[in-house]
Amino acid sequence: MLALTATVAGQAGAFTRTWAFLDFGAGVLALVCLTATVLWGLAATDRLLLHSSHRLLAQGVHRGLASSGLGFLALHIWVKVEQRETTAGAAAVPFTDGPQPLLIGLGTLAGYLFLTVAVTGAVRSAFASGGRSRWWRALHMGAYPAWGAALLHGLKAGRPASTWVTVSYALCLVGVAGVLVIRLRSRQRPAAGAPVAPAAYRVPTATAPDRPPRAVAFAARRDEIRDNRPDRPAGRVDSAAGWQR
Repeated sequence: MLALTATVAGQAGAFTRTWAFLDFGAGVLALVCLTATVLWGLAATDRLLLHSSHRLLAQGVHRGLASSGLGFLALHIWVKVEQRETTAGAAAVPFTDGPQPLLIGLGTLAGYLFLTVAVTGAVRSAFASGGRSRWWRALHMGAYPAWGAALLHGLKAGRPASTWVTVSYALCLVGVAGVLVIRLRSRQRPAAGAPVAPAAYRVPTATAPDRPPRAVAFAARRDEIRDNRPDRPAGRVDSAAGWQR
């Protein structure tokens, strides 16, 4: 990623016309880095192809690219204010720019959304308990509308885009759309080894055993032996049955 960024920056004149490049290329690099952040964030949630160690690596790349994107975004805002192409107030308050309130406002709104996503991602442990994880997911999903607003801002707010800029934006759009489709399809496909819903169980009816239990047979045999003893006294009362034998 760093080699690709350096190549693109060199082709755009970053090392020969630095200020002109920053005026035009800092916002493009911010969008490219933030797009890569979205892609790696989606990759970090994959459980079909990636193991836990791979997902941890993807999360590290995701955070690193997010920091780079926010750095380029801050540089882009500073250059535009310094060049008097917008004002600090318009950069801070959405939709207050004079010449282009909508397009500049979309960029400002995208910046706030990306900053919110970055801050909530850094303090994710604060949302881990209870039902607050849903709030974290809702806030983190703000990266998608922020990315769309930044894409529209980058294409329409400034000067007509060069070929390499248009190609970079198109690759960003195709990449995010492709990964989103793969993720949605993987969620719809049942996971291998998923538990199958149990069928209705029929409780078997209890039946009498073919032979009496051993304890019952032993008790009957004992009574038979005792009744046949020659020294058995006559007129014994059977307490269990209540009659005299």
